[in-house]
Amino acid sequence: MADDETPETPDAPEQSAEATTEQHAVPSEDAKEIAGSAEDVALEAAEEKRDAPSEHPAPEPASVEPAGEGHAVPTDDAAEIAGSSEDAALEALQESQDATAVAAAIDEEEDEGDDADVAAPSAKPAVPGAHLEVDIVPEGADPLGRGESTYEDPYAIEGEDGDSTPQADGEAGEGDETLSEPIATAAIDLAAGARYRATGKRKTAIARVTLRPGKGTYVINGRTLEQHFPRDTLRRNIRQPLETVGYQEKMDVIARLHGGGVSAQAGALRHGVSRALLEADPNLRGELKRRGFLTRDSRAKERKKAGLKKARKKPQFSKR
Repeated sequence: MADDETPETPDAPEQSAEATTEQHAVPSEDAKEIAGSAEDVALEAAEEKRDAPSEHPAPEPASVEPAGEGHAVPTDDAAEIAGSSEDAALEALQESQDATAVAAAIDEEEDEGDDADVAAPSAKPAVPGAHLEVDIVPEGADPLGRGESTYEDPYAIEGEDGDSTPQADGEAGEGDETLSEPIATAAIDLAAGARYRATGKRKTAIARVTLRPGKGTYVINGRTLEQHFPRDTLRRNIRQPLETVGYQEKMDVIARLHGGGVSAQAGALRHGVSRALLEADPNLRGELKRRGFLTRDSRAKERKKAGLKKARKKPQFSKR
């Protein structure tokens, strides 16, 4: 068949050179159709490839002018690379200049600090309140500076010469002056056979006192007041009750003391004399009570406790 023989085109090169030069083979309709379809497939593939967005777009060809009188124009990438290299050089230069400027400033500050340390001497820390002045108020001056009037001590008492002197410790004030005055209402019977007896106590001391008319002598356990009580303070406390009623030179005191010490016996004797005066005149009770002569001094030594040295003193603690 002629149709089956015509498609064998690949064998065309094997034909003799003479046949090709003399005449050309005429393709059949089927061959043309096959060739047209192949061309259409190639064109469609090219169009699809052109229309589809490529993941890696092809770089545009660099436009290069022909060599001659003009110069070659660099591409954008080359210009960017060249600009970055120039910027790096400038940045390095600026950094070096800044570093030198900072080092120079530090050196100047160190030099100034050294000069300041050399020039300025080391100052000692200020003492708080060192700038304050001592404010001493002289005696007799008004501390608040209220006028030129002389300062008067409100607690001063007038002396024998009329000058006011400050009150000393232990001296009687205005309230004590009334207590030191003798009781003018005392009325005690000073008959020849009058005897007034009482008992006084202080701590463990007991005094049995007898008052009788006399000249103001004291007989204590057969001895005088000065012999039994050598301390002047104790003798003054014992004389207070009789001096208060104004009978210190009109009555004698005879007492028997036992127990306690010297101070306790003196307190017991004063308590006994005060109670004996109350026996002589009951109207003296208010004044003697107000002056504290009739109050029994209840102060006493606290008893020793078991396991302790004294009432409160403990043995020394030893850790080891």
